[in-house]
Amino acid sequence: MPVKRAPSGRGASSKTASASRTNAPSKKASDSDDAGADAIVAIVRKLARAVDRLSFASPVEYVYDPLDYARAPHEAYLRRYGRGKKTVVFVGMNPGPFGMTQTGVPFGDVAMVRDWLHLDGKVGRPDVEHPKRPVLGFACTRSEVSGTRFWGWARDRFGEPERFFKRFFVANYCPLVFMEASGRNLTPDKLPAKERAPLFSACNDALGKIVALMNPDFVIGIGGFATARAREALPGFKGTIGTILHPSPASPKANRGWANLVDQELAAYGIDIPRPR
Repeated sequence: MPVKRAPSGRGASSKTASASRTNAPSKKASDSDDAGADAIVAIVRKLARAVDRLSFASPVEYVYDPLDYARAPHEAYLRRYGRGKKTVVFVGMNPGPFGMTQTGVPFGDVAMVRDWLHLDGKVGRPDVEHPKRPVLGFACTRSEVSGTRFWGWARDRFGEPERFFKRFFVANYCPLVFMEASGRNLTPDKLPAKERAPLFSACNDALGKIVALMNPDFVIGIGGFATARAREALPGFKGTIGTILHPSPASPKANRGWANLVDQELAAYGIDIPRPR
């Protein structure tokens, strides 16, 4: 049974690429920063093309790729906040149904992306959608708890996004959303080995190039899966690869004060975080 995939992206991307009002940074950047922004966009576009060629068998019945249909806000995020050297690159697993799936931004809860990151843009639709998981873009009214927790933590400690992104960046390891026939999310680690191998190869390549471009001192996986993938993708990394607790509401520990726990975990690596405002 062939998987019902999101669009290949060539048509959808061309319609959305110029639609965002935030493609340009808020301040005039140096030529090197412009080159860096172009470079990270090129890395992600290559990743989108690579994963677009893959196929997945049952129990995966639907695959969405927000790098394609949400290209405009995703590239606005890269160009505004992906410039220059970073101290820390955070790595998530893959898009959540009401986060990056809707906005194209990692951990991209709609309210946080629009009101704190100050990003928006036209979001297209996958060719075939699960009826229980429509892509509504910035019209989505559902909240992504992991996104509200992560970006809320950044907001409460740094105030303005520019202060956070001066030192930090957030990327997802895998850009694809996998769903079973029921609409249940299926995470990349649950794919069979023959499907994981080409997917992880493409994702490893992209993460390695992003880290080389940003030259961080730390790569921090958000959850165990992302940390394990970072360790495999970055065998020659000279800095520290660490982990923090994932902010998922499925984690009882995360539900008992995730933000304060993360402060402590980052402090253990020597990463300085401002006190909550």
